[in-house]
Amino acid sequence: MTHTPGPNSVCVYCGSRPGTDPAYMKDAETLGKGLADAGLRLVYGAGDVGLMGSVARAAQAAGGETFGVIPQHLVAWEVGKTDLTTYVVTETMHERKKVMFMNCDAVVVLPGGAGSLDELFEVLTWRQLGLHEKPVFIVNTNGYWEPLMQLVKHVIDQGFADASLLDYLTPVADATETLAGLKAHFG
Repeated sequence: MTHTPGPNSVCVYCGSRPGTDPAYMKDAETLGKGLADAGLRLVYGAGDVGLMGSVARAAQAAGGETFGVIPQHLVAWEVGKTDLTTYVVTETMHERKKVMFMNCDAVVVLPGGAGSLDELFEVLTWRQLGLHEKPVFIVNTNGYWEPLMQLVKHVIDQGFADASLLDYLTPVADATETLAGLKAHFG
């Protein structure tokens, strides 16, 4: 699969649930609107629930381009959002992740659960192996990802990764700081 031509694209990994802190949804909305306002295409998991739905609806409401990818077995569960600019249904989760990553120029990780962690660690591993150089922004809304960052530091401290592993993650406080980082990256 090759990168679809068009505007710079940002892959957003995030929860299919809203979480307990209203700030999570607010950051998802701010990010979606901000991507659209910056002319950046949203690439995400094509769900219409939780943070996924929030980021996509905000991007759409601001006139942004949206590229959603969902595996067939999650269409009902995550309520596949069929009114996106591009809506792709894959056979497997592996194919979903590949299509999402191949169609983006940067990655943003909002709060989320096991699926978001799976996606993050896959692209982090690929970066560690030199398979890509895309920036990975970790949106640390109200400290959500602090335990994750401590875990990564622990992995380094225990000799299972070089200190450079931290260089592949860009922690940001919120969606506004994320958008500023993306603007700086894309120029």
